[in-house]
Amino acid sequence: MRKNKKFEKIKPRKGIYVLPNLFTSVNLLFGFYAIISSIEGKFSTAAALIIIGILFDILDGKIARATKTTSKFGMEYDSLTDLISFGVAPGIMMFLWALKPYGRLGWLVAFLFTACGALRLARFNTQAGVISSDYFVGLPIPAGAGMNAATVLLFARLDVSADNHPALMLVMLFILSFLMVSPLKYYSFKKSKLLRRTNFYALVTIVLVLIFIAAEPSIALFFLGVAYLFSGPLTTLHYFKNLKLDKSEIREPAENVGK
Repeated sequence: MRKNKKFEKIKPRKGIYVLPNLFTSVNLLFGFYAIISSIEGKFSTAAALIIIGILFDILDGKIARATKTTSKFGMEYDSLTDLISFGVAPGIMMFLWALKPYGRLGWLVAFLFTACGALRLARFNTQAGVISSDYFVGLPIPAGAGMNAATVLLFARLDVSADNHPALMLVMLFILSFLMVSPLKYYSFKKSKLLRRTNFYALVTIVLVLIFIAAEPSIALFFLGVAYLFSGPLTTLHYFKNLKLDKSEIREPAENVGK
């Protein structure tokens, strides 16, 4: 006797997508190794590992969207990985590198960065699919971690000791922590136009930026990080300015009725 298909239970598909989660696992590996390197006092190595982890974090999202292999599991796994690689790893690195002389205050500020990163990730997960993916609300945690890593690499490049400027690092971590939980909008670059037609001068600009990064990676990454930090307030102002213009255009026809 054949069973009626209406009463057959639909079994959920089991398994996970290997490729994007493999890139996420590599990101986790670099984050864990960055923690080990910081404990061993190899801060430049730890910073470089965090930067490489950011590249893999970007790639896993790009691959998942390009191959249509996004999943709830992948999103949760990516968030947990980001917390370790871009929250815990840079927090430990900055404390051991610059904030250790402050004692309790130093590790509390490093913890503040990690905690704000965790809050930023939790807010992002709850807003996924609700708000536009064109912008991030608050500084993304990889950008915050990248700014810390770029600072360590810049100091190493200039042969400057962090012991001479611990207060500066303290202030920087406070600012980064605030930006991550702020309502400022940062461009997400998820809808990249690199694969679309563009003008000649845009291509020349991209090539020049790549040459700058190749010639002086530590200096270039630091200034690119600073530029992205300042882009948040500017993007937010531009967003609300356009929003006000759109609302005024909607009200204008109603005001002109009967004239």
